[in-house]
Amino acid sequence: MYYLFILLGYLSGSILYAQLIPRLFNGIDIREAASDHNPGAFNTFKLAGRKTGAIVLILELAKGFLPICAAAHILDVHAPLFGIILAAPVIGHAFPFMHPKKGGKAIAVSFGCLLGLLPNLSPFFLLAFFYLLFSLLIIIRPHLLRTIITYLCVQFQDIGK
Repeated sequence: MYYLFILLGYLSGSILYAQLIPRLFNGIDIREAASDHNPGAFNTFKLAGRKTGAIVLILELAKGFLPICAAAHILDVHAPLFGIILAAPVIGHAFPFMHPKKGGKAIAVSFGCLLGLLPNLSPFFLLAFFYLLFSLLIIIRPHLLRTIITYLCVQFQDIGK
């Protein structure tokens, strides 16, 4: 059952809504139009507008939330394989099935996974705080390093409790 959820999470993450929705609604290829070629929610807001951006953001959150929430209700979240289930939608977004080298940064889907595991909004806001801190004030590049450091900061907050 764990392997089924890993596969479902990966496939869910592989659907790049930031590529599909702006093309459908606005006739825009976000990867081509964006300066960083990233198919993500931020670029959708920036290039396709608020309405399309909001739809993409909700779908990007949902593709992480739904498989994790379902798995958390059926499986033991403390089992070692559950960590892979948690990472599967993120990996799917970063390295999608159809285009492995053209994925996104996996920011929104990471937040969706967190919400699926912990519907309590406190960890969500903590993760958002650190991500914004390292995106706007203490700028860390590349994005992958920023994401890793953000997760480590959230993890250290949990250790302190």
